[in-house]
Amino acid sequence: MGGPLGAIIGRHPAAAGGGEDELGGGGGGAGGGIIRHNRKCRDLVFLVLFASFWVAMIVNSSFGFNQGNPLRLTYELDYKGNVCGSRHGDPDLHELDVRYWMNPNQVYQSGVKDNKINLADAKAICLMECPIPAADGLNFVCDYPEGDIRLSVDDWINRDYDYFEFLTPDMRNSSLQLQGPCYPVIFPSVNVYWSCQFIARASNVSLKHWQQMGGINIDENILIDKTIHKAINSKSAVLKRYVADIGKSWPVLIVCGGLLPLFLSVIWLLLIRYFVAAMPWITVVLFNALVISVTMFFYIKAGWLGNDPLTVVIGESDPYVHITGREISHLHAATVVMTVVMIIAFLCSIAIIRRILTATPVLKVAAKVIGEVQALIIFPVVPYFVLAIFFMFWFSATLHLFSSGQVLRNDCNTDCCSYDLKLGKVNCDNCCGYSMHYTPHIGIAILFHLFGCYWATQFFIACSSTVIAGSVASYYWARGEISHEIPFITVVSSLKRLLRYSLGSVAIGSLVVSAVEWVRFILECLRRKLKLVDSARESCFGKMTSSSSQCCLGCIDWTLKSVNRNAYIMIAITGKGFFKASVVATGLIMNNILRIGKVNVIGDVILFLGKLCVSLFCALFAFLMLDTHKYKSAHNKISSPLIPVVVSWALGFIVAKLFFQVVEMSIDTIILSFCQDAEEHQGNAQYAPPLLIETLDEQSELQRLTQGP
Repeated sequence: MGGPLGAIIGRHPAAAGGGEDELGGGGGGAGGGIIRHNRKCRDLVFLVLFASFWVAMIVNSSFGFNQGNPLRLTYELDYKGNVCGSRHGDPDLHELDVRYWMNPNQVYQSGVKDNKINLADAKAICLMECPIPAADGLNFVCDYPEGDIRLSVDDWINRDYDYFEFLTPDMRNSSLQLQGPCYPVIFPSVNVYWSCQFIARASNVSLKHWQQMGGINIDENILIDKTIHKAINSKSAVLKRYVADIGKSWPVLIVCGGLLPLFLSVIWLLLIRYFVAAMPWITVVLFNALVISVTMFFYIKAGWLGNDPLTVVIGESDPYVHITGREISHLHAATVVMTVVMIIAFLCSIAIIRRILTATPVLKVAAKVIGEVQALIIFPVVPYFVLAIFFMFWFSATLHLFSSGQVLRNDCNTDCCSYDLKLGKVNCDNCCGYSMHYTPHIGIAILFHLFGCYWATQFFIACSSTVIAGSVASYYWARGEISHEIPFITVVSSLKRLLRYSLGSVAIGSLVVSAVEWVRFILECLRRKLKLVDSARESCFGKMTSSSSQCCLGCIDWTLKSVNRNAYIMIAITGKGFFKASVVATGLIMNNILRIGKVNVIGDVILFLGKLCVSLFCALFAFLMLDTHKYKSAHNKISSPLIPVVVSWALGFIVAKLFFQVVEMSIDTIILSFCQDAEEHQGNAQYAPPLLIETLDEQSELQRLTQGP
């Protein structure tokens, strides 16, 4: 381990005399230097790398802000390439949000196998609502008024998009050939995620009137229904709606992902300060209650409990028409997963009941630290606000990046004709529609953006951990000799040391964890892609290889996070670089594994359950907010509560992690300091609190382990 650390972290007045970095700037008297060391900047290369990463993040996000339009995530394109609902379209499509395919025969032909026509090339316009067939006649939906049609858009809307009576004989004849500008409303349709889903049940009255007028034959095949349903439920369309849900539910994310976990985490810290003996039991009981509650909400939204299931239809619809979607299938899968989690959580709670008492003494020591170093309760607010600003920027950039594709005319070989009002004649050279095209560099930009979020989050959490560790280490080695300095100055001094010397070390630690996580993510994506490509059954060897690689990477990830946490403690105490600090911390743990293993594991479990309690409460409250009328109708209707609830849960967990680190890092720092203290004094820790010595009594533990039968 490179020798004892007493001259660095112990109370040795002559060890580092005149050291530059002292707690509170104290002088060199006895007890004047709790953490004294001739420090210098460490891991500068990785600090430069992290700074370069931030520059790249800003440039990457600027591309999204410049090219993206979040409206594209919710609304579709018309045949002119306009985004429905956009004020900048030609014409102005404000309030015209719903895409409607005018020619039913084009919709049918696009669903026929080996046909050259694609649904994206079928003529579609934007309306306020989906038209329905007339009860005693025939309605028409006509193209945007222009050319010889002297109507304003408002007049066109007020006439229910029908100006058939104003058409010239040539226009009427073209319309009867399904070439426009007016098309008959033969099939009923409903608004499914801002596209009119045809119901393959033609109106006999409307169809009869159409035939009497001399209109050409209209196909009534079920393909009309299935073709549109397939387009609306494509993977790319569902992904866009999920991302759009984040933008629509931003008030929920602010409340349930920001303010609520802040309040709950502070309350939890105060409770652990004053009711530490009862908190492990309260945490376990509350965790199980919250898991059951969240699971019940999933059952309700999945339609398996109660009468308030998720619906894909926007507005009113025929109760006898049942339309499904991928969102509902995903919600069913999430419900099954939550059921399994609920069962496992209940069984694990039973398993750890007898071990809970083991964690109470070390939690009491952490509670005492919080009571002495009072600024520790307040300090997490600083990284909280930094992360809050970062996430607001990141989510906004995400919406723009996911919508930053180019609107381009499709390259089609379709033979079709339609009446062009501007030209005043039938035009057969303008059949191709418009689509959003995403180039490969946009996909790379999105992946980089996602990776950047994870690395930045890990970095800020690591900085918070390092500051807390430095403060708690000062408390451990002080033993009351400079108690007048402890409440606030230790935190400020620890923060100054981090900013001046150790940002590079924190950057490399957070990068290592982020890299391993992303290797796991990429391998999982490749596995799924290969599984889809290979239509044959996956071999047993392939399954075993895939499972083994994921298991190994999971173990490596868990180990790295554990090593990183202890490395941050040694960085705060010694000022060493990341890799040297990792070696020192690992050596201390391995030399004292029997003393700290039992208590540390159970303590981590209780704290993990506490973080889950906060995040599950956030998810539960998000369900309640999303269940209001605001998010179930009109423009704010979300496609599914799944993504906003999961994001609220994740943000709640991150905020809880920031605050729970006060207890978590206090325990780990005190234990590591105890191990070093014991090594420097022949196995007897001189500066440890009596309760901790009793909890980590090595002799009794060794005696129990070495007793023979």
